[in-house]
Parts: sequence; structure tokens; C-alpha cells
Amino acid sequence: MTVLDFIQIILFFTLLIGLTPILGNFMYKVFTGSKHFMLPVFGWLERVTYKFSGINPDEETNWKSYTFSLLMFNLIGFIFVFLIQLFQAQLPLNPANLPNVSWHSAFNTSVSFMTNTNWQGYAGETTLSYFVQMIGLAVQNFVSAATGIAVLLALVRGLARKTTDHLGNFWTDLTRSTLYVLLPLSILFAVVLVGQGVVQNFKTYDTVQTIQGATQVIPQGPAASQIAIKQLGTNGGGFFNANSSHPFENPTPFSNFLELLAILLIPAALTYTYGKMVGSTRQGWTIFAAMLILLVVGLSISLYAEYSSNPIFGHLPLMEGKETRFGITNSILWSTSTSAASNGSVNAMHDSLSPLAGMVAMINLMLGEVIFGGVGAGLYGMVIFVILTVFIAGLMVGRSPEYLGKKIQKFEVQMAIIAVLAPNIVILLFAAWASVSSPGLSSLNNAGPHGLSEILYAYSSAAGNNGSAFAGLNANTVFYNLTLGFGMLIGRFGIIVPVLAIAGSMAGKKKTPSSAGTFHTDNWLFIGLLIAVILIVGGLTHFPALSFGPIVEHLQMNNGITF
Repeated sequence: MTVLDFIQIILFFTLLIGLTPILGNFMYKVFTGSKHFMLPVFGWLERVTYKFSGINPDEETNWKSYTFSLLMFNLIGFIFVFLIQLFQAQLPLNPANLPNVSWHSAFNTSVSFMTNTNWQGYAGETTLSYFVQMIGLAVQNFVSAATGIAVLLALVRGLARKTTDHLGNFWTDLTRSTLYVLLPLSILFAVVLVGQGVVQNFKTYDTVQTIQGATQVIPQGPAASQIAIKQLGTNGGGFFNANSSHPFENPTPFSNFLELLAILLIPAALTYTYGKMVGSTRQGWTIFAAMLILLVVGLSISLYAEYSSNPIFGHLPLMEGKETRFGITNSILWSTSTSAASNGSVNAMHDSLSPLAGMVAMINLMLGEVIFGGVGAGLYGMVIFVILTVFIAGLMVGRSPEYLGKKIQKFEVQMAIIAVLAPNIVILLFAAWASVSSPGLSSLNNAGPHGLSEILYAYSSAAGNNGSAFAGLNANTVFYNLTLGFGMLIGRFGIIVPVLAIAGSMAGKKKTPSSAGTFHTDNWLFIGLLIAVILIVGGLTHFPALSFGPIVEHLQMNNGITF
């Protein structure tokens, strides 16, 4: 690593930490209905939205009504995106005359973008028209991210309020998240990206002659607008097949740095918003610190693995599968951040990472995408682990566990366990099925432990609603499109429903005043306990599978054997 590499990493984390309270405080004002500088700009549109939809923004609901509204909204989004793919050839804005999408790929893509996963088993420029990209996928990029924020807001209200069953209004939370947070940031970011050279047009594809005299088709399209929200909304679905390694999506080192920062920007800032809304910014910074420590440790291990010598590559750094414009450090910083943040975009092929670096990315997924995680989703996933940590700590000291002055009881622990188990069941059961079945094995590009890693990563990505992949796996088959699609559904709503149930239960409880015996959840001791619980749960669940995948591959690589 060079001095410039270290400077860039330090600058990245400095900006992330510095922007967290600024954006977090703005979002606090937005979500609490306070005055903020974007109100004069989009306030009229918010009012028009409520009037057109017949929504009373001041009417609050209980957790069951909130959940029902959320599920129905997402179901409608799924159906719409599914249908426009099936009839793509008959719809406008299709200059490449792309045919209709197969039913199983359409199902997978509709589920993927509805659940904020944005897994893609196809090449965007050869499969989807501009109409589907904009009206279908880009819209879902906004509303799926806003859905994650809405769930978090309901949970925060459940923790902060007392003796009530009101958690807010899903439609109000969805609208404000979109209009005041996601839309303005995306517009600003898209303009910057266009200035850096990211394409934004409706041209037909260009056909050119290469230096060697061959003919090559150069795809075009409204990419910048989708790249902005795919990064900010922790979506990750690429407009082009090569995703953020494509020069039309990510043309310069500056665009690379900004897109990388955008991945973590909102998830990090929401921790500060969380602290403000529960009445203690220390609580928010505690969660932020736990996330940051896990991210930095994972990044350090990945960088060590990539820069370490190995006999297969003649003791040289691993550049295979990486974009030469960005190099190793930028590739690893991206792979660690995108897998930690449930983003899924890539600027290097994860299939080409060293076994340990690939394992770090995989572990980020397997831990439940709580290291910043998806917009809203990462934080409410982390609160699930906070509840488990408080419960375990309470048992250790013989006290009734409490969090933010409210007792953690049987129901909350049961819901937390369900939320933790749901994605892990998808990863282990579906990966086991794929690794012993003909449809699952026929899609592998590699044998041995690396082949198992490809399968494990795919289902970890689906269950964690991440969307990145070990690209050696051909997932655009009926088997993978369906199993990954159902895995995404379980990984998304198998957590959302228990979280909202916890929010409803906590909202109805009284608050207990703090005393000398209160277990504090805003200090370094709790940060250590929280990290330990996350790692123990993830380690005990997935270590056996990892042992047969990346760990064995790493040992074999050191002996000069590759797969």
C-alpha cells in the first residue's frame, strides 16, 4: 500500500464521521415534522401527494395497520415491475428493441428491487429497456429505500414513546423519506456524476469499430439518475452489466470516491437520527461505533489478504478481476463497504478476491447486514442485536433486562430470535440444497471450495438483501431465480414483521426511571458486548460452512492449489 492509499482511507472515514451528525440532524427534523430548509422546496409536493392519495398525514396507526400498509404497497410494486418486464417489447423507450423478459427472471428482478436487494442475474444493457430501468427499477430504488427508513422510524417511536399503540403513519414516513431525503440527494449527486462523465441520455446504442477492426456495440441510456439512487439508497443494481467498474457508471477516481461514500452516507447518518429521536445521541454514537469497528476490522483483514504474497501469483498483489483505474485499495474498500452496507454494487469482481477477502465480504452479509447495512434496514437489524445483547447481559448480572427504560420481555426476545433466524435459514438450507442438486451445481464456474463459496455468497446476498455476487455463478436459471427470489422475500419481510411487532409491543410499555443498578447501553463496555454477540451468533451459525469454503481455499492457495 502507498501513502496515497492510506490518505484516501483516512479521508473516507473522516468524511463519513463528519457528515453523520450533519445529515443525521437534518433527517431528525424531517421525520419529526420540524421546519427544515427543504420544506419550501418540496413541501407543496408533499401536500399534493397526500391530497391526491387521500391520505391524512396526521393519522397514526398501530403496528398491525402499519405492517399491512407496508406489505400492500410492496406487493403492488412487485406486480407492476413484474408486468412491465413481461410486456417490455410492447412498451416505449426501447431503442435496442429488447425482447420481453422471461417469467422467472422477471419474478426474480421484481422481488429483488422491491426488497432493496437489487440482485441481477442478467446484463442490464442487453436485457432491460430504458422504460423498465426508469419506471420500474429506479422507482423501486427510491421506495424500497424509503420503506426501510419507515420501518426504522416505527421502531424508534416504539422505543421512545410509552403506553401507546401509535407508531406513526407509513404513508407519511414513505413520502417524507422520498421527497426530503432520497430525492434531493439523488438529484444533486446525479448532476455531479454527469459532470464526471456518467452517461445520461436516451440515445440508441452506438456501433463502432475497435482498433483491431472488430465491431462493438456501445450501450447508452439514462444511467446517472439511476446510479445516484442506487448508491444513496443502498440498492446497488447496475445500469450496465459491469456495474460500478463500467466507465459509463464510474468514469473517474473522484466519481469512485463519491459513489463509495454515498453507499454508507445515509445508513451512518441514521444512527445519529436514531439517537436524537430516542432522546440520547450517545445511544446513536454507541451503535455507530460498533458498526465502524466491525467495518474497519473487516477492511484491515481484506487489505492484508489482498496485499499478502502467495505462490499462485508469484508473490505479487492480486490484480486479477480488478479495474486497473482504481487498483487494489479502492477495490477492497468498495467490496468491504458494499457488502457491509447491503448495497451490492461492485467496482471489482468479488469472485476474483483472495479467499480471505471474499470471506470478509461474505461474513458481512451473514451477520445480517448490520454493519451500517441497508438504508434503515441495517439500523433496525442492529437494534435486534442490541435487544439480544441487553437480554444476555441481564441474565449475566441477574437483572430484568431493560433498554431505554423499557423492560425486554419474552415477546421481544422471541421476535428478535425470529428476525435473526430467518435470513440464516435461507443461507444454510438453500445453499445446502443448491450444493447437492443438479440445477444448483450446473451453474458453477469453479469446482471445490470456491464453487461452494459462490453458492454460499449468492444465498447470503439474497438473505441479506445485498445484491452483490461471486460473478462466477450463472444465476439466471429457473432454479436460482426462484430460490434466490424467495430467499430475498424471507430475508426482507422475515425481519420487518418481527421488528414492527417489537415496535408495537415496546410502544405500549411504561418507562422505568434509571437507577444505580441500570445496565448502561451507551458506553464502551456495551459496545464490546454488542460486537461479541454479533460475532458469536454469526460465527456459531456459519463457521462450519465457511470452513469448507473460503477457509479451505485459503489453505489450498498457500500450498499452490487453486480452483
